Amino acid sequence: DARTGQQLQQLTGHTNWVRSVAYAPDGAALASGGDDGTVRIWDARTGQQLQQLTGHTGEVRSVAYAPDGAALASGGADGTVQIWDARTGQQLQELTGHTGPVFSVAYAPDGATLASGGADGVRIWDARTGQQLQQLTGHTGEVRSVAYPPDGATLASGGADGTVRIWDARTGQQLQQLTGHTNWVLSVAYAPDGATLASGGADGVRIWDARTGQQ
Repeated sequence: DARTGQQLQQLTGHTNWVRSVAYAPDGAALASGGDDGTVRIWDARTGQQLQQLTGHTGEVRSVAYAPDGAALASGGADGTVQIWDARTGQQLQELTGHTGPVFSVAYAPDGATLASGGADGVRIWDARTGQQLQQLTGHTGEVRSVAYPPDGATLASGGADGTVRIWDARTGQQLQQLTGHTNWVLSVAYAPDGATLASGGADGVRIWDARTGQQ
């Protein structure tokens, strides 16, 4: 319970670490991905497991719902991004191209594109066809997190090189390189108004002006 802090449900079924969780846009379901290689979909009200999605051949590192809730993306240690029908659990697409583990996936707000961050950098995909549209290079290590702002015009990424980078989501051009972290950046997230960007890493949390890149 977000107001009282009381635990409402404990969802059991995964047989190893759970790496990522994401609510469906309507809040009715919750997806989880874990080291047992499965994606699971749960009824967010009752905690009942609705689907177990199998297809990855290694750990599932990240899950993300499409904005309309119809599809669910997952990225894994097998180097693939899988797109699933969120209602039936059927695999719709397998996006291949990464040469190492995929650590993070994120849909653009309009649902047209999907970003993935992995051991070999950032890639942007057509969410409908699965075609790779961009490969964003600049990080000198693994990319652990990707996130779109509400307007979808840019994309943020954080990586093992200790930097946060902001990219033009359409052209793939790097717009900003935010330096200050002294160790790996493991997570990035935009504020709801898109004005600020938070990054979390081995050395703590930093908040940035998303337009200027100033800390």
